[in-house]
Amino acid sequence: MNSSSKLALKKSALKKSALRKPGTKQSVIKAKSSRPSPAKPASKTGKLPEWNLADLYSGIDAPEVARDLAKMDADCVAFETDYKGKLATGTAKEDGGKWLAEAVRRYEAIDDLAGRLGSYAGLVHAGDSVDPKISKFYGDVSERLTAASTHLLFFALELNRIDDDILNRAMQATELAHYRPWIEDLRKEKPYQLEDKLEQLFLEKAQTGYSAFNRLFDQTISSLRFKVGPKELAIEPTLNLLQDRDGAKRKAAAEALAKTFKANERTFALITNTLAKDKDISDSWRGFKDVADSRHLNNRVEREVVDALVASVRAAYPKLSHRYYALKARWFGRKRLAYWDRNAPLPFAATDVIGWGDARNMVLSAYRGFSPKMADIAERFFADRWIDAPVRPGKAPGAFSHPTTPSAHPYVLMNYQGKPRDVMTLAHELGHGVHQVLAARNGALMAPTPLTLAETASVFGEMLTFRRLLAQTRSARQRQALLAGKVEDMINTVVRQIAFYSFERAVHTERKNGELTATRLGEIWLSVQGESLGPAIEIKAGYENYWMYIPHFIHSPFYVYAYAFGDCLVNSLYAVYENAAEGFAERYLDMLAAGGTKHYSELLRPFGLDAKDPKFWDGGLSVIAGMIDELEAMG
Repeated sequence: MNSSSKLALKKSALKKSALRKPGTKQSVIKAKSSRPSPAKPASKTGKLPEWNLADLYSGIDAPEVARDLAKMDADCVAFETDYKGKLATGTAKEDGGKWLAEAVRRYEAIDDLAGRLGSYAGLVHAGDSVDPKISKFYGDVSERLTAASTHLLFFALELNRIDDDILNRAMQATELAHYRPWIEDLRKEKPYQLEDKLEQLFLEKAQTGYSAFNRLFDQTISSLRFKVGPKELAIEPTLNLLQDRDGAKRKAAAEALAKTFKANERTFALITNTLAKDKDISDSWRGFKDVADSRHLNNRVEREVVDALVASVRAAYPKLSHRYYALKARWFGRKRLAYWDRNAPLPFAATDVIGWGDARNMVLSAYRGFSPKMADIAERFFADRWIDAPVRPGKAPGAFSHPTTPSAHPYVLMNYQGKPRDVMTLAHELGHGVHQVLAARNGALMAPTPLTLAETASVFGEMLTFRRLLAQTRSARQRQALLAGKVEDMINTVVRQIAFYSFERAVHTERKNGELTATRLGEIWLSVQGESLGPAIEIKAGYENYWMYIPHFIHSPFYVYAYAFGDCLVNSLYAVYENAAEGFAERYLDMLAAGGTKHYSELLRPFGLDAKDPKFWDGGLSVIAGMIDELEAMG
């Protein structure tokens, strides 16, 4: 997305860096509503917290919402009046740096206010996406944000038309130096900007274009029901049954998913085709050569670095996922596992439900063992009600940590059901939350972290928690179960996400030549899944439509490689930590606090890591292979 449209992105409220990885058991790919019995999980997990959104607004009808929407409208119009057509001459003045700095500060203040409004609307909607009143509020705020932001489109466009010498001279001013990273980032998008009227058209048409189809996807997923035995379930509890200890329930859930997906394939094929074509049109107008180049630009990562990551992971499929699933099949006494058994609990894994209080203590103690400062920040999420944990009807699936805006604080959403991986999800999202709190000091324009590093803190938080649990576990069988669970998570984070990326590349490339039928989409899906899962996973009829429910394909094309990037990076980073002298935690927190003020390569330099080195990815992947070696040795 072009930075000139950045403000409009606030309407989504679910910043993509906060989305949980798709394809895993705790993923946001799960349904937008679920209908379990509320008493059952509460009795086993203890009382689960619900977030307090009053730190943003007291309610959707609060007068402050109307006040701030009006203020945003007025501020945007005033900003346009004061600066449109004047940036070049104003910046060229003797005090041009100071003059431009004031303009950027005003732009940032509007961005922060829009972030508060959009975040609140999005979080309320995530809490209940099926309430008509909330859906209307969410849609209305989205439209107001888009309309207001049209008055700001000129700013980034004009800024990028200023002569380099004039702008560099202006940035010598102390007042503007703080914003240099943001301005330099913006200049990277200069070759892909369109003239002002076209940018405005793209922005305004988004409401009836890709934004509308995003909303259609969410509402369709929310309304789907799956008949499992005598029950009609939403997608969240249905997917959860794929983790049930009862193999018959796993099979019944998988077949119910396949049947409902099949009945809705035309809708999902239409959404996918429309959004792929919409992106192709946008990329063509902007001059992007490759289907994923706009994502790489947004991530501030070079195409060749991503290509090297993808090539390394695909080459490692046999020694990672293929080998692990063959081992898991042996544990189940089989040569092959049906696809619905891929995430089945291990026969020797503990079955106890982990209470919320225990989960909280596990994560906080792991964080505190690494850094008391990190634990103190994470503890605020519990003490100040920044977490929403229960499963309830209409609630968004999976988990995320949304940073909202620097003048407020992040909020975490999850669907806690007491499983070990739910504890890992809590550790993951609190890692995001700590990162977002630390980076907020950079302000609304420079707090967001490029997606290449957006998963670093979350995956590192998981690793800290996993290592602590492993060290405290005395039972050999339970250590094996913990280690296997971690390997499965890593395979889901690395192998599965690169398979998703390969699927997207194939779909978007083929879409250039015409629409893809649901059958063709299924063929591509089966091809990439078969390659990544390997011969030990038996892909049965029905699995060809499982591409339909993964929201990253819809909401954030090509996002998924950021998970693999982050996991491999954290593996390398954790190895540095284990061998580091004093000061690693301080350097690590400094890296998180930098937000988007530095390129990822600059942030990794203090740790001696270089993602451009071809051996970098192999090093991260070897950590996963080493864990599988351990599991094979255990028998």
